[in-house]
Amino acid sequence: MDFKFTKEQELLRDEFDEFFREEMKHAPKEWGAGGFEAIYHSDEGFAFHQLIKKKLAAKGWISRAWPKEFGGQDASIIEQMIFSMVHAYYHAPGIDSFGVTMFAPTLMVGGTEEQKAKLLPPIARGEVQYCQGWSEPDAGSDLANLRTQAIKDGDYYVINGQKTWTTGGHRADHMFLLARTDPDSTRSRGLSIFNVKMDLPGVEIRPILHMNKAHYTNDVYFKDVKVHVSELVGKENEGWNLTRQTMNFERSGIGGFIGGKRTVMEMVEFAKTTTRDGKPLWDDPLVKRNIAQLWADYEVGRAMSMRISWQQEKGGRVFSPALASASKVFGSELSQRVAYYMTDLLGQYGQIEKSQWAPLDGRAPETYQFCPAQNIFAGSSEVQRNLIAWVGLGLPRFK
Repeated sequence: MDFKFTKEQELLRDEFDEFFREEMKHAPKEWGAGGFEAIYHSDEGFAFHQLIKKKLAAKGWISRAWPKEFGGQDASIIEQMIFSMVHAYYHAPGIDSFGVTMFAPTLMVGGTEEQKAKLLPPIARGEVQYCQGWSEPDAGSDLANLRTQAIKDGDYYVINGQKTWTTGGHRADHMFLLARTDPDSTRSRGLSIFNVKMDLPGVEIRPILHMNKAHYTNDVYFKDVKVHVSELVGKENEGWNLTRQTMNFERSGIGGFIGGKRTVMEMVEFAKTTTRDGKPLWDDPLVKRNIAQLWADYEVGRAMSMRISWQQEKGGRVFSPALASASKVFGSELSQRVAYYMTDLLGQYGQIEKSQWAPLDGRAPETYQFCPAQNIFAGSSEVQRNLIAWVGLGLPRFK
């Protein structure tokens, strides 16, 4: 495994860097470290996301990693990882994480030719925004327990049920929905995938407000929502298997490690320029030790992510899901450690947000409030550790 980039890859990184460095100068004042709240909470933030998305689309970068047959450039996994690194470093928006990285690959694997021709180009052009309709009140980490039904009635499926924690649902044009098409089925059997327009009659969106009153997640209710059979992606009742086949694009998760490492760099700058009891915080050996440990942990995380990309590159986009689970667990728990220590380091300043007096763009409170969710979303740490045990280590499943 070679961590060095080729000359061509270095030039590509420079091109990405120049673009994002210039564009992020125009970010909204309260953008901070970006993320879902910055994109979806305010009209100004979402407008900036849409603007960057259009510019990325004009350069062909949204679909850069897609196969040429679907309008992409067939970029390598390593090249896509480089893009993710630079994109994350600048806390930049512009990538529809549900449409581009989840729904589009699903279409490429399981969609009809008509669906690919109709739905992929608008995503590549940055014209539509997607949300993910998977989690439910009783089906989060245990997704196979979902109850939302889509029952076929002539040329339509009639959808009834509820999705929750739907990020960006109030800004989305479409939902990437997983529903039960066989009402007598259990667990992962009898599930299907649909492309659902969010403005259909019977779709109701209710905001979920977080502790800081931010609105970026939602409850979405379906009452007798009619979706045409042409919006079924893949075969009926085989949606679960299809979702498992779409992990053939860049899946390293390196963006989280690069973005977090930049936060640690900013913590170093804060410690060097802030005095306490007449001395710079950086002179305290305990401060140095704690920040150095976080820095080292991010280097470990970066290496784990690059190993996934390297394995995909060498193995025809195939990799062990246990590696992704290990990266997810390590990254989630590291993000929590950073949030806790950031609050400790900043002291009373760690309680200030959206103020000229707030260090680190005032994001310490938001980071601290959000960090408990790190171990839950995108698969809880408990579920990920089971995958590591069963798939990675070959340990027996519990009974």
